[in-house]
Amino acid sequence: MAKVILNPTETERCIESLIAVFQRYAGQEGNNCTLSKTEFLKFMNTELAAFSKNQKDPLAVDKIMKDLDQCRDGRVGFQSFFSLIAGLIIACNDYFVVHMKQKGKK
Repeated sequence: MAKVILNPTETERCIESLIAVFQRYAGQEGNNCTLSKTEFLKFMNTELAAFSKNQKDPLAVDKIMKDLDQCRDGRVGFQSFFSLIAGLIIACNDYFVVHMKQKGKK
């Protein structure tokens, strides 16, 4: 029997949240294990709105979708979704490190 965690850590809550966000968008058009192009665009425009709106290339989100679509079936699975999230986290951390160095705090 799986052990129930009564007080999940902040990291565990973040993981649960990412899974819940993926599941909220996946399956709106049938397959609840992947994001269709429409579902992916809804996710990007809602959950990553600032990122989507600040793109200079109007096709940036389409290009991201194409890069993440490993099977070339017009869908993004959870592993690819998480790769996107991981890449964004790394980019944000890198930006933060550079910004802190410029301010002389590191």
